[in-house]
Amino acid sequence: MEKKYLSTQEVAEKMGISRQAVLKKIKAGEIRAGKIGRGFAVAAEDIPNVMSDVISVADKKEIDRAVEKTVKEYGEALKMLGKE
Repeated sequence: MEKKYLSTQEVAEKMGISRQAVLKKIKAGEIRAGKIGRGFAVAAEDIPNVMSDVISVADKKEIDRAVEKTVKEYGEALKMLGKE
């Protein structure tokens, strides 16, 4: 049975960001959450909407590899462009 609500820590793990970043997004209104005691709960049904704004961990790794390859192959040209 899938949970109806997730803790801020669970949301952070799914999004690949810190718990503090999740709290900031809640306070900024970017993530809808309900207050339960001293913490927040996020409806599981809202997670796909939130996730559409976040780059996945796999995508981040692919971007990092592409940047490293570009710097390795074109590093000198990039340095020269930076001087202009």
